[in-house]
Amino acid sequence: MTTATTARPSESPATPSRRSGPVAIAVAELRMLVRNRTVALCALFLPLAFGALTFAFGSYGTGGMLAGVQIIGMLGLGVYVTATTTLAARRQSLHLKRLRSGSVSDSGIIGGLVLPIVAVSLAQLVIVLGVLAVQEPPAHLGLLVVAVLVAEVMFAAFALATAGFSTSPEHAQYTTMPIYLITLGVAIWWTITGADDLLWLKRILPGGGLMELIVLAWNGGDLGLLPVLLAPTLLWAAVAVAAAVRMFRWEPRR
Repeated sequence: MTTATTARPSESPATPSRRSGPVAIAVAELRMLVRNRTVALCALFLPLAFGALTFAFGSYGTGGMLAGVQIIGMLGLGVYVTATTTLAARRQSLHLKRLRSGSVSDSGIIGGLVLPIVAVSLAQLVIVLGVLAVQEPPAHLGLLVVAVLVAEVMFAAFALATAGFSTSPEHAQYTTMPIYLITLGVAIWWTITGADDLLWLKRILPGGGLMELIVLAWNGGDLGLLPVLLAPTLLWAAVAVAAAVRMFRWEPRR
């Protein structure tokens, strides 16, 4: 599947002027996302389709388990895969290099490129989780928001790191698979077996502590577990950020 906002030569994104800031870059990226119908379908439809499809398996677990799989699966597609392929495409077309020649800081450029993707993913989660909440509202909405925001940071940072060694948007479709499949696989494993089997291993794997944190936020339970669940969740987010800083590249890779 192709989720990158890859543009043909005639559709190359306009480089914002030197006075443009992150918001102008974000607006330009959002226009490209909407303009390219194939990309729009992949970036918008696939995560929503995944979220809707999981309702068919709702009878196999609690609302928190369903919400956890939806959040991890949708953000994996909508943020991680989409942002990785988009950044790889922008670097390959030298768009990143042109942006960097202006007055916007590196962090501003990255923020402008990733912000529309994150905003779209949040809107998708509001829709899908809103439907689930009508049937079974979350017990701790604030904790759920924290879990989603940490997940957004983790997947966005992993996207920057993975884009660093992805030579093209097509290559990125393969380089994103290990992290995506591991995080989603751990979430599904947790849904099937719960907290009764190898709980320590589930918690330390990417997405494991996050999955249990979402379940706790939605179903309620012992809030004394928060430090135990937040520690691996925040650790993986920190690892992702550190990897992004070290591995992201502005110049095309050969």
